[in-house]
Amino acid sequence: MIPTFIAKINIELKKDLPGILAQKEMLVKKHNKVHEKYKNFNRNPAAVLILLYPFRNEWYFFLTKRTYTVLHHKGQVSLPGGMVEKNESFESAAIRETYEEIGIPKNKIKIIAPLTSIDVPISNFEIFPFVGWVDKKPKTIKDSIEVDRIFSVSINDLISEKKLKKQDKILSDKLVSIPYFDFDDEMVWGATSIILSEFKYILKRFL
Repeated sequence: MIPTFIAKINIELKKDLPGILAQKEMLVKKHNKVHEKYKNFNRNPAAVLILLYPFRNEWYFFLTKRTYTVLHHKGQVSLPGGMVEKNESFESAAIRETYEEIGIPKNKIKIIAPLTSIDVPISNFEIFPFVGWVDKKPKTIKDSIEVDRIFSVSINDLISEKKLKKQDKILSDKLVSIPYFDFDDEMVWGATSIILSEFKYILKRFL
């Protein structure tokens, strides 16, 4: 039997996705202007997964903090995921990478639907996000080469405006305002925050 929460997400994800309307809240801002990322269809494809699970009457999903030995986005917080291999679907890549990074068995993961893809020029990726779920809190096993730590975020925290913050920072010799989520004492910004912003927008349609 599909849980009510998952059924509601399934209904919402069958509607038109909000896309940039929801994503722009987490885009880096300079001089009060939003720097939108325009599509480049020559990017390398990557896929990530918002993997939902129930625990003590709440729903959660996993985030990972990357090690400083990975090639891209060292030390940053991300959703489980990675590059799409040749002849592999985006959905299959999201499931495979989740298994490889945090040890969730592939046959336990149920995909609900994709979110809007986003362009990441700095690392030359186009990221294809998916929403999925497992029926109970799973045991995680981290890939110590890529993952420094695994932590969970509740849906209540994701939709809470108290978790949404901003920080001024110098990037490429320019002062910019960075919107971010403050989860588990970690700064969740960039591509991951943009993906989560769209998911938050969808959740708030019914929560």
